[in-house]
Amino acid sequence: MKLASGCDRRCSFCAIPSFRGSFISRRPSDVLGETRWLAEQGVKEIMLVSENNTSYGKDLGDIRLLETLLPELAAVDGLERIRVSYLQPAEMRPGLIDVLTSTEKVAPYFDLSFQHSAPGVLRAMRRFGDTDRFLELLDSIRAKAPQAGARSNFIVGFPGETEEDVAELERFLVGARLDAIGVFGYSDEDGTEAATYDDKLDPEIVAERLARVSRLAEELTAQRAEERVGETIEVLVDRVDDEDGVIGRAAHQAPETDGQVMLTMDRGAAAPGRMVVAKVVASEGVDLVAEPLGIEGGCTEEAAR
Repeated sequence: MKLASGCDRRCSFCAIPSFRGSFISRRPSDVLGETRWLAEQGVKEIMLVSENNTSYGKDLGDIRLLETLLPELAAVDGLERIRVSYLQPAEMRPGLIDVLTSTEKVAPYFDLSFQHSAPGVLRAMRRFGDTDRFLELLDSIRAKAPQAGARSNFIVGFPGETEEDVAELERFLVGARLDAIGVFGYSDEDGTEAATYDDKLDPEIVAERLARVSRLAEELTAQRAEERVGETIEVLVDRVDDEDGVIGRAAHQAPETDGQVMLTMDRGAAAPGRMVVAKVVASEGVDLVAEPLGIEGGCTEEAAR
């Protein structure tokens, strides 16, 4: 569900503000009305999207509008889960963290746009923060919700990036324990400030760093999934088929990007849209294998009957 459009940030690598314009929030009444309609159609999970959800409401005179909207959305009958995407680390507020980690039906899910963690690279990107500040942010989130999901994307090979900068990014990735990591090699975007920078890296160096950091990311996300073995999770069933069985997603897994959960249960005991309480018994890369403990408040056997 679209929460806003446009962006007021001026990251040096991004062309979005040039063709989508300034940040414009949808009115809460419109978002709430659409959510109610979707729930009436049988939708069980909504994912709020925009270029920067942490800015929601600032153009309406209330930068904390998301904190009041989320509980209202969570109260809509029929919804099982609400997920918020694309959060700017520099704009995260204690109140927003509180709502995201404590509101029933709101997934404690943090899609944080870090992009890098070396201070010099971030400043060249027209962004803020560094490794230690980002790790402190993640620590503050997990202090409130130890099972919270966290994911991010990163750009390697940005103009002027040094080997020391890459090592700093790797230090952050090792300490961050992210559930999902996207890594992209830098390339010029027409109309962006970074496209005019002189200190471009050789494409072979960019490719080497992309492969290196991608390998590390794959290893670290598999380790993070393994850490979740033994956790009790709520799995929203996405599909049931003869080949894959019962497949769903936990609160830390957004559609199509963050892995999935394979439930060890009879296909006739669940249907898409049902919420299954399960215990994680194994991991396969970023995917989890989980043993059901119950379905929508009832045990698996009762639901099957």
